[in-house]
Amino acid sequence: MEIKEITGDNFQTEVTEANGPVLVDFYASWCGPCQAQLPVLLEAAKEACDVKFCKVNIDENKGLCERFDVEQVPTMLVMNGERVYKRIVGVHSLEEILEHLEM
Repeated sequence: MEIKEITGDNFQTEVTEANGPVLVDFYASWCGPCQAQLPVLLEAAKEACDVKFCKVNIDENKGLCERFDVEQVPTMLVMNGERVYKRIVGVHSLEEILEHLEM
């Protein structure tokens, strides 16, 4: 399963209006920990079929960072509609990510 790139233009459609939970990964291309987290998220996306996985480049989407108080990367939000259920900060193992996705 792919991780969908999100911008301010498609956030509403792809995240807020999604049917079910969404993990939104706020990352930066220059961030080493973000790059280390990516393969884990790709694997989690394969295993958690009922969760949509998205990513937001913080350098290109400062408005979304401000809206969700993202101050460091990687930061992942588990959302359903407008509601943020969990905020996951830092690098985590596959098992930890999957555990966070249990609602």
